[in-house]
Amino acid sequence: MEGYVTRFSLLLCIIIAASATSQTCDPKDAKDNSLMYIREMEIGCWTNFVREDKAEVHILDLDSVGTVFGLEMTSAKPIILILTYSSSEKTYCFFNVSKEVKVYIKHNSSITPMSNDKNQSYLHKEDFPSQNEKLVKWAEEKFGGVTSFTTIRNPRKISLTGIQGTNSRNISNCILENEDVLKKSFFKIEADSLLKSCTPQQNTGKPELHIINIPENFGICNVSLLIERNDTNVFFRGPQGTTWTILNLQSGHFGSNNYMMLPYFSIRLPPSYKGSLKDDKAEVVQRMAFEHFKAHTFTSYTEIKPKNSDIYLVLGTLYNFGETFPSVPETVPNQVIPMTTESPHQKSLLMQLYPSPDYRSPLDRNTKVQHDKRIYAEISGQFLGPFSLAIKVTNCSVHSKDSCHEVKELPFILETRSLNSCPNSTRLSFSLDQLQGLTSTTWDLECSVKLCSDRDQCADGGKVRRKLDLACLPPSTTPCFDFHLSGVLGIAFGGFLIGVLLIGALWFINIKTGYPSSLDMSSTAASLPGCPCSRAKRQPVSTNPSPSENSSANASIGSTQSTPTSSMA
Repeated sequence: MEGYVTRFSLLLCIIIAASATSQTCDPKDAKDNSLMYIREMEIGCWTNFVREDKAEVHILDLDSVGTVFGLEMTSAKPIILILTYSSSEKTYCFFNVSKEVKVYIKHNSSITPMSNDKNQSYLHKEDFPSQNEKLVKWAEEKFGGVTSFTTIRNPRKISLTGIQGTNSRNISNCILENEDVLKKSFFKIEADSLLKSCTPQQNTGKPELHIINIPENFGICNVSLLIERNDTNVFFRGPQGTTWTILNLQSGHFGSNNYMMLPYFSIRLPPSYKGSLKDDKAEVVQRMAFEHFKAHTFTSYTEIKPKNSDIYLVLGTLYNFGETFPSVPETVPNQVIPMTTESPHQKSLLMQLYPSPDYRSPLDRNTKVQHDKRIYAEISGQFLGPFSLAIKVTNCSVHSKDSCHEVKELPFILETRSLNSCPNSTRLSFSLDQLQGLTSTTWDLECSVKLCSDRDQCADGGKVRRKLDLACLPPSTTPCFDFHLSGVLGIAFGGFLIGVLLIGALWFINIKTGYPSSLDMSSTAASLPGCPCSRAKRQPVSTNPSPSENSSANASIGSTQSTPTSSMA
């Protein structure tokens, strides 16, 4: 019996532990979220236009309006308000406006005005265009200009705060672009929340893990995220085509099934989560985040319900929604553009050259390097915050800066990085032997790099360049010969003179020391051929022939012996 109890207790502990490690939560509509704040970047404009009668002209483009909303404009200053609503679904608007306010709607508008003014003297109906640009042009022609154009989604109540409605900047024309509606402090907008969120009951996980999910039925959008919490991991999930732009990088890591844009580097990181994310249910996405980060708990889960537009998110700081929401930074791109291989991020990558593998004394940019010396290079990056990216070199080449425009691939060897070197760097070395003998001495050293996360997710990091000046080779000690026509003729004429002089000298020597004409040069006893006559005393030749000699040989010898005797006489 005790064994069964023990086994049951052990099984119960396992079930409890498993449930603790698979912590999930069910999101609810969140009007006030202390961790996440959102603002859609809608089309609009804001100018300094005021009519001569001091009236401001405002256009409100209402989107996804519910059954009822309110409009309160009790300001004493004159206002011309143009309301446009393109949906065919009827909505009721309760007006509370002063006599200084004039409201314009279309004849066939789905907006049904409701107010205490039975005569509705404030209301004017016109057949103005529905298309935004044409509507702005119509208002400019009819009223002389437009003070603001504002797109508001899911409004519940729109009020004037009494603050001056004109822009302090010198902008006179209404040019429609993506904007942060809450910059317009003259409006107070109460709208339905775009968020659903939840937080687990117990959360002791460090670092924090935040999960952000855009369900499939809300379409594709560009999300700009400002993270104001340190030591934070974030998991993003959205429909295919969604891009997450991280405006600042705090400590932590990011995971997503979509592309992530880092505007500081002008690069786009590919999806790091490779699993299927077609199921957008909250519990499934939460478990995917656990799998990606090897975590057992999370800090918050948030669902975003955007339209097809740009979204601006703030994670980590408490703001009063609709009043003191932070302004969108000027660096937020209106459209996320994939990174090119040019050099927009060159300011963050640096190549430094060294003469030796100790990497202690960098070469000055004007220093000339030798062909027969190995050059050592270090490529480093200055990355925002503690966000770590490894630099991987894919190839290197040199480009001549003269008119020949030569390009040479430059093989390299990766060098070991020391412990005290920059963590975001890589080291390599080159041999410049193949540049020896080329005419150009000024080159551009260029290396293509990739930036990789600690999860081996890499993005194209562009190219880093460095000027390279080569020292001229020492002059050769071998004299150079000029083989032009004048040189050839000079050599031939000199050879001719030398030949004539040598022949003349030999002839002179032959005259002074040569043999007389009667000299019998066939005699071998006199001297060697070509040598002067010897005045040494001749040795007598024996007259006794050997037994083997015949009479003819004796006669020949005798004749030979008589010749020099007569010559001596």
